[in-house]
Amino acid sequence: MSIIEVKNLNKKFKIKEKEKGIKGSLKSIVKPAYKTINAVNNISFNVDKGEILAFIGPNGAGKSTTIKMLTGILYPTSGEILVNNINPSKERKKLAYKIGTVFGQKEQLWMHLTPYDNFKFFGAIYDIPNSEIDNRIEELKNIFNLEEFINTPVRNLSLGQRIRCEMVAALIHKPEILFLDEPTIGLDPVVKENIRKLIKKMNKELGTTIFLTSHDVGDIEKLCKRVIIINKGKIILDDSMNNLKYHYLNKKIIEVKLKEPINLQDEDGITILKDKGKNLKVEIDSTKKEIADVIKLLDTDKIIDINISNIPLESIITSIYKDVKI
Repeated sequence: MSIIEVKNLNKKFKIKEKEKGIKGSLKSIVKPAYKTINAVNNISFNVDKGEILAFIGPNGAGKSTTIKMLTGILYPTSGEILVNNINPSKERKKLAYKIGTVFGQKEQLWMHLTPYDNFKFFGAIYDIPNSEIDNRIEELKNIFNLEEFINTPVRNLSLGQRIRCEMVAALIHKPEILFLDEPTIGLDPVVKENIRKLIKKMNKELGTTIFLTSHDVGDIEKLCKRVIIINKGKIILDDSMNNLKYHYLNKKIIEVKLKEPINLQDEDGITILKDKGKNLKVEIDSTKKEIADVIKLLDTDKIIDINISNIPLESIITSIYKDVKI
C-alpha cells in the first residue's frame, strides 16, 4: 500500500541570467534577462507504508525541492502528489498532522527550554490533550533513552543528544511519515551508529514510514532496502539496496600509514590511488579481492595506522549517471 504517490512531477524556476562585462551589467539592470530551469523534471515514484526509502543525489540534484513539494512548502509546476491521500498543495495544514520532519542542520527545538518543555510545547501546537501528551513523552523517552537529559536545557546537550530530541519532537503527534534530511551529519561514528539503531527501532516499533536523504553511504547501506537516486532533476535509478550494493558499493578505500615503504602494485581488484612511500591509499573491489587478503599484502607488522571507508557517494552517483541512459 503506497503512502506517498508522485506522478509526472515538475518544478520550474525562473532565475536571472548573469551578463558578462560592464555593458552586460548595465543592460541587466535596465531589462534583466531570465532563464527557466527544471529543478525537478517529470519524476514519478511511490513509497509503501512502513518503508525506509533513501532519496539521494548530489547537491543541486532536486532532492530538497522534491521534499519541499511533498511537505507542501513549495507548489509543483505540474504533476500529481498524494501524501497519505492528501494533496500537499491544497491541504498543507491537514498534512502537517500526518508528517514529521528532522533536518540535521536546522533546529526546531527552543534552545533555552528543556527537551521535556519543548515536547509539551509541540504537543500544544498539535492540540494534544495534557494527559495524552504526558503518556506520549514517556513512551518516546523510553524508546530514545532520554531519561538522563530530558530536563536539561537543549543548549547544554551534545549534538547526538539534540538529534535524538529533534526526532522525538517530530514524532510527538504520531506522524505516519517522517522526513529525515541528513540526520547524522556532523556526528562521530559511535553516535551515528546509535542514531541509525534508533531510526530502525522507530520504524519497527512505531511503524513510521521514513523518507531519508543523506550524503553518508553508511546511513543508506544500514537503514534502507530501497534507493532512489536523482540527478539534474531526473530519477536515474530506483532499485533495491541489494542490487546497489552488488553493482556499486563493492569498492572500499584503504588508507594506511606504514613504518617503511612497501612495493604494492595494481592488479585485478586493487588500484593504487596514492603512494607516498609510508602513506598509501588503495581502492579495493571486494567482489574480486577480500579486504583481509589486501591487508596481508600490506604486511601487518609494518602498519602504524589504517582506515577503511566507503567510496564517496558522489563518486557512486557519477558512476551510475554514466551507466544509466535517461
